[in-house]
Amino acid sequence: MDLDTVADELYGLRPEEFVAARDRHAAQARTSGEQDLAREIAALRRPSLAAWTSNLLVRGLPEEVQPLLGLGEELRRAHRELDGPQLRLLARRQTEVIGALGRQARRLAGEAGHPVGEGVQREVEETLHAVLADPGAAREWAAGRLVKPLSAAIGFPAADEAAVGRRSAPAPRPNRQPTPKPGQRAGDRERARDSAGERAEDEERRRRLSEARKEARDAERELRARQKEAKAAEAEAEKAARRSASAEGRLRELREQTRRAQEEQGRARAEERNARARARTADRDAHEARRRAGAAGARVERLAANRLHESS
Repeated sequence: MDLDTVADELYGLRPEEFVAARDRHAAQARTSGEQDLAREIAALRRPSLAAWTSNLLVRGLPEEVQPLLGLGEELRRAHRELDGPQLRLLARRQTEVIGALGRQARRLAGEAGHPVGEGVQREVEETLHAVLADPGAAREWAAGRLVKPLSAAIGFPAADEAAVGRRSAPAPRPNRQPTPKPGQRAGDRERARDSAGERAEDEERRRRLSEARKEARDAERELRARQKEAKAAEAEAEKAARRSASAEGRLRELREQTRRAQEEQGRARAEERNARARARTADRDAHEARRRAGAAGARVERLAANRLHESS
């Protein structure tokens, strides 16, 4: 038994199963005389529901891990290189990928017997934003052992700091040279010109960085707005789906009622036809009986008349 093996098992369990399994492994380690391991196992913390769902995504869809990490590298490189068009393109991909993975994580949680709501899905998506922005967060998420969801700040601060230290290609120096001071030597004048050129380069880098940061913030705000709209649209779609399912259920029930009523109507009509046929048969039988009764009565009357006549 080792800590990694135990941790992999524990963080694959549902949150409500975590504590009992952790305590059981810690007790086994103590029984085996591995006191340090027992303490390490006992120190493992139960994951929140959102962290468990994020871990479930890593474990349930391992083929999605590397593409997301690759997207994070592309985004951070675009920030470092102050590439506005590439940032806008990647921001759209970011919206699509995170939305799709958030929905898949929610589906996996339901299939694992622990359905989650929109709030947990938003925390999972916030974790995925952190994964894209921060390589450390990406490594932590990819291990599948999160204890709580990760938070992402607006923008890519690590990439911005890297951009501050990056020297861009030398900018054209201004044509106007600084006025030499009286008594200033040629070397001093050259150093003054170099210093002025470096200041101009620094100013240009700061200007470009400021513009890139603003563009990145604008793209991030647009991304969050689009995500909010997408979530609202998804919520409306879910409500509509529930209404559709309810209406479909009622329609099925009405169809079943109609089918039963039609069957009942068919039976009633068949019974009506049979009853009318029996009534017609009975009427014919009654008519024939009346005829026979009339004939018999007439015969009796004739016999009685003949007898009376013979007696006279």
